[in-house]
Amino acid sequence: MDNEFVDISTSFKLQLGYGIGHVLNDVCASLWFTYFLVFFHLVLEFSATQAGNLMLIGQVVDAISTPFVGYHSDRTDNSLSARYGKRKLWHLFGSACVLASFPFIFTECIGCSMTHKWAQMFYFAAFIMIFQIGWATVQISHLSLIPELSDDDHTRSHLTAVRYGFTVFSNIFVYVITWIVLHVTGECDKQQVGPGDEWKFRHIVYVVVSVGVAASLIFHMSVKEKYLHWQQEEIHGNRNEDAHYGFLRKPLLYQVAGIYMSTRLVSNVSQVLIPLYLHRTLGLAARSLAVIPLAMYLGSLAAAGALRLIPKKFTHRINYFLGSLCALIGFIWIYFGSDDNYKVYFIYEIAVLIGFGGAVMLVTGLALTADLVGTTTEASAFVYGIMSFTDKLACGLAIAIVQTYADGAASTYYRYALSWVCGGATIVGFTLTMLLPKSISRARIADDVSINATAESISVADNV
Repeated sequence: MDNEFVDISTSFKLQLGYGIGHVLNDVCASLWFTYFLVFFHLVLEFSATQAGNLMLIGQVVDAISTPFVGYHSDRTDNSLSARYGKRKLWHLFGSACVLASFPFIFTECIGCSMTHKWAQMFYFAAFIMIFQIGWATVQISHLSLIPELSDDDHTRSHLTAVRYGFTVFSNIFVYVITWIVLHVTGECDKQQVGPGDEWKFRHIVYVVVSVGVAASLIFHMSVKEKYLHWQQEEIHGNRNEDAHYGFLRKPLLYQVAGIYMSTRLVSNVSQVLIPLYLHRTLGLAARSLAVIPLAMYLGSLAAAGALRLIPKKFTHRINYFLGSLCALIGFIWIYFGSDDNYKVYFIYEIAVLIGFGGAVMLVTGLALTADLVGTTTEASAFVYGIMSFTDKLACGLAIAIVQTYADGAASTYYRYALSWVCGGATIVGFTLTMLLPKSISRARIADDVSINATAESISVADNV
């Protein structure tokens, strides 16, 4: 097989084909985080504890699968995959797992819908584990394909940007489809989500998964994988191990991991709990469960544009402070807000504030991780893997704990859960950032090393 890299700077087909290869994962992740608890608790009528435990199972399997798939993907026998490509083979396997499992997660238990909920949990847990293994496989294989398509840093960053662009499209697409289905099929403007809406979520999943499957087919037909430096990986194996142990001995690694974990708790837990807050605490109509998450996402897009305009003298500390301040104002507002004007108007401003602040915190946390890695690129995947592992476990545990105390709680429960859990995580992340050594906290996001490392870390650490 030809050992030369493809010049993708002039290949629009290859850029488009690569970027579209993660759409199936993106649409499933959007549904998973935003509507999983809504579907299981409000539609299938599982207890809050049972729904939280199912999500925890998924997060744990995802956390474990990510490093496992990365390890074995790198060591796939090239002679077995020379014709098709080892990354694409893993991508195909992962896509098949996602397709074979995810639609069943958002469908009532087939043939067992009348059985006890604890018995149904085994049924759904099986599909959830298959889905999370498949999701992690697609994520890692798609990411690891970037260096096999080009050895130019600028081109790799461009590919990552194209990938993120399709992630934006995927999330907006999911929320728009959800709004259309819930709005058109609603009997009245004030109708809330309930057990009779199972078919609506089933059809939403069918639509978005169909688009994801079509995108995956385009990816496999338009992208040709090339031979990579797998021989160099074997030569530098010992150096990689030394770098790994070196990072484990650095206290700074655990401090940055704490910042990243806290930041992910803010963004992911708020995304999961806000639909329940809208339904149970504010009593808003079903379509608000699509419109307000969309407002949050638009706020995060605004943050991406704002970060390009900030003065160069702004350090990571200043950026994180501004992001955490916006998010914290949003959570404090949630704690005190309850009147009609709040429900009709101000809730959208809060959504934008939280989305904006969370995105600024996340980008800064990723930049801090990039600065931590520095020029030790042979250990970059290891460091990002640690960040991803801790955040997935922390988010899963936090959601499971919140749901454990939700059964039988007052309607204001999710107001306090959002305010204390996400607000507390915001304060922890801000405190750890302020305690960073000046050598890393003064580094700029605009530095060349940080740009490349941050682009990679966005792809590696972005989780379900």
